[in-house]
Amino acid sequence: MEKNSTGTPKTSLFERTAWFDPIETGVRERIRGFIETMLEEELTTALGRERYRRGGEAAGGYRHGVRQRRLVGSFGPLEITVPRGRIPKPEGGTAEWRSAALPRYARMTKQAEALIAATYLAGTNTRRVKRALGALFKGAVGKDVVSRTWRKVKADWEGWNRRSLADDDIVRLILDGTVVKVRLDRKATNISLLVVLGVRRDGQKLLLAVKNMGGESEAAWRGVLDDLIPRGLRTPDLLLIDGGAGLERALASLWPNVPTQRCTVHKHRNLLAHAPEALHEEVTADYNDMIYAETSAEVMRRRRLFLAKWRLKCRGVADSLEEAGDRLFTFTRLPQSQWRSARTTNAIERLHEEFKRRIKTQTVLPSAETAAMLFWSLLASGQISMRKVDGWQTLAEPPASMHLDLVA
Repeated sequence: MEKNSTGTPKTSLFERTAWFDPIETGVRERIRGFIETMLEEELTTALGRERYRRGGEAAGGYRHGVRQRRLVGSFGPLEITVPRGRIPKPEGGTAEWRSAALPRYARMTKQAEALIAATYLAGTNTRRVKRALGALFKGAVGKDVVSRTWRKVKADWEGWNRRSLADDDIVRLILDGTVVKVRLDRKATNISLLVVLGVRRDGQKLLLAVKNMGGESEAAWRGVLDDLIPRGLRTPDLLLIDGGAGLERALASLWPNVPTQRCTVHKHRNLLAHAPEALHEEVTADYNDMIYAETSAEVMRRRRLFLAKWRLKCRGVADSLEEAGDRLFTFTRLPQSQWRSARTTNAIERLHEEFKRRIKTQTVLPSAETAAMLFWSLLASGQISMRKVDGWQTLAEPPASMHLDLVA
């Protein structure tokens, strides 16, 4: 009888001996040879002559031995032999040759650093990164390596916070805050991250700012916006907000004439908070009939019906709807193709949800700055992507200056 070729393997997948098989070892040896050949050719080009030949463009330069370097890449850790050389200086004398392919003090390839950062950004803390990548890097990645990689990410983050916005044709801003838990004075404390999304005229959403300003007050939001304007942010055509009092005051003082849309999802939650639970389903049905009506005139007609009904049935619901005024219906001033993207701040809400899902395993973040930087990194690394807004083809058309009939 023939042997069963699909039988149980002699070694378990998770036994250390199974992590690096002959194929992996052979591939790594070839990579080692390739890297050493590449460095040798780079030095040859710098010297202008092959090994053991005299003369050439860089006469006066010479080789002088080798040194051993440990390099960690997506192929795992390797011990490689790096050639050494002296290169003539224009002013006379020689200087130690430095490889452009393998920078001085580089311990990891950029691909390996990106892999570590991506694993951390996926919601894994520093200790778990070490365990998750242990098989690939043979234990070469510890907490200190993750921390060094994260410091490089921080340098990119600081550059992003200083970048110019003059070349981004922003026509719409979406503003909202989210609460995260961080460690302050050795205690877990909730903080608010203030997030600003921009929408370019071509419909692409861009993260413009994410900052901890100590709360969501008028002064906090002005601090965020006052940083964006000197960097080139132009006056937008439309503002989408959640309805927070501090944000509304900040925008009114800065751009009093820019049309503003209150998020219809946030207002729906407000309405339910003013109604007994037994009426929630009915309030939702009436509200959706109004907000998702097909024409502006129909939206206004159903608004009047909503107010007439709920003034009698539950006054708090009607008062809450009236509080929003015409800002709840600014979307009806836009081309109908834009209504879906202009009704709500869902673009930011989805980012908040994804961000919190990624940090769920970390429970408490080390600091407020780390929280903001992590939010940005998830987008910058491509872990989270944003698509164009619905109706982007008509974004060049500004909101109509029509008056909304709010008489009920």
